[in-house]
Amino acid sequence: MEAHHTAQGPAWAAAVEQSGLGGLLRDSVWLYPAVETLHIIGFALLVGSVASFDLRAAWAPSVGAVRALAAGLLPVSRAGFALAVPMGLLLFTTEATAYVGNPAFLAKMALLALALANIAWFHARLTRARDGQGTAGVLRASALLSLGLWVGVLVAGRMIAYV
Repeated sequence: MEAHHTAQGPAWAAAVEQSGLGGLLRDSVWLYPAVETLHIIGFALLVGSVASFDLRAAWAPSVGAVRALAAGLLPVSRAGFALAVPMGLLLFTTEATAYVGNPAFLAKMALLALALANIAWFHARLTRARDGQGTAGVLRASALLSLGLWVGVLVAGRMIAYV
């Protein structure tokens, strides 16, 4: 069954955009900037800790060292993600019809999905890894891929306003 579309975009996106929440965020002088600031703080925490983890994990001397890094940095990453995602969803409500057709937004969502899949794969591999089993190269590649994906998420997110 084909989705119903309005002149601006899919009907579901128009409904989200025309919701009371979308209107409240668009009409408030302070609420939208506050939500956007919290989204940026969340991403700073997330990507900053991920970048620190990835750069250190890529050249860690052992699987145990990577696990120690994870114990210290992943709580910060999780907190950043827990802040960035709901704030991003709130921002989405303000211009949902424009976002669903924006190539930069779509790229951001695709890169985000790939980054999350890479995280899941990395940590599944790390859980099973033992020192000296030749996993260092695989973990290094995944850490460097992670860094590239998260930078891509940031770049695509920034480009949303310009595409």
